[in-house]
Amino acid sequence: MPLVPPIKSQGIKTKLVDWIASNVEDTQFDRWVEPFMGTGVVGFNIRPKKALMCDSNPHIIKFYNGIKNKEITSAIVKEFLTEEGKKLLATEGEYYYEVRKRFNEKGASLDFLFLSRSCFNGMMRFNRKGGYNVPFCKKPNRFAQALVTKITNQVKNIAQVIELGDFTFKCQDFQTTLDEVQATDLVYADPPYIGRHVDYFDSWSEAEEQILHDKIIESDAKYMLSTWLSNKYRTNEFIFSIWENSNIATKEHFYHVGAKESNRNAMNEALVSNVILRNSIPTKDMKLKMDKGESPLISQEKMYEIPPQLTLKLEEEETEKTMYKPRSSK
Repeated sequence: MPLVPPIKSQGIKTKLVDWIASNVEDTQFDRWVEPFMGTGVVGFNIRPKKALMCDSNPHIIKFYNGIKNKEITSAIVKEFLTEEGKKLLATEGEYYYEVRKRFNEKGASLDFLFLSRSCFNGMMRFNRKGGYNVPFCKKPNRFAQALVTKITNQVKNIAQVIELGDFTFKCQDFQTTLDEVQATDLVYADPPYIGRHVDYFDSWSEAEEQILHDKIIESDAKYMLSTWLSNKYRTNEFIFSIWENSNIATKEHFYHVGAKESNRNAMNEALVSNVILRNSIPTKDMKLKMDKGESPLISQEKMYEIPPQLTLKLEEEETEKTMYKPRSSK
């Protein structure tokens, strides 16, 4: 079972972590580098001995540095969410907007966690001025004891992973991060998906994707890029232009974005790399395969042995099913 971070966001790769990890376990590297760490779910599950985790969203970096420096602990989180949850319930949910206003004024990490776990549909969205603007999820009893316990354990698990490794968290843009990359690193890049609508801290363009490619190639480091290959409507042609001299592995995955079940659509996920991955083929061969009308799916469901660095025992208490259904995520 993958380790789940306490910060939530649409697009989190919890359900793809095992697949990504299986493509990493045979690759040798000195340091794991993420220019777009997001919630950190991939890196925290890989659990490298050394990692550089970066993001342009200052609130994410501040939160995880808080855990690293022990300014944020499971005990502090439990007390905070318990008390704030009571206020949320007493006001029938209106207190959410007080916290959101307070967060946009002061940027407190615990408020960021509160909003992440009580906003609509697990979204992480900011306006042009950098203000968090996601509405409430309309569940006043959001922070019932079972959920508080779950989040508390997630904070404890992440704290253990960070303490057992050498993790550095930096708030900076991807170009600055890539300037620090060395040839012995493995870069895992998970930028906003090009050619698709995204609600994140920054947008993403073809020019930025090209810069990402060029700077990674210049570093001479190993890399793995998470992106999308195709859905029932169209294909990500940038894979066959910008990343044409790579290897590609694919896997079908379902996205559930928005409140309606009709928005649930299948997507062919892709891992693009200069390393030969499990069940991967050259990107040029994938292009030929798709041009012939053949399925792009080449990954098969497999069981993999758990590497030694993944044997950390996690504390995740069993809880009864509640009215809060887990969000589907990538």
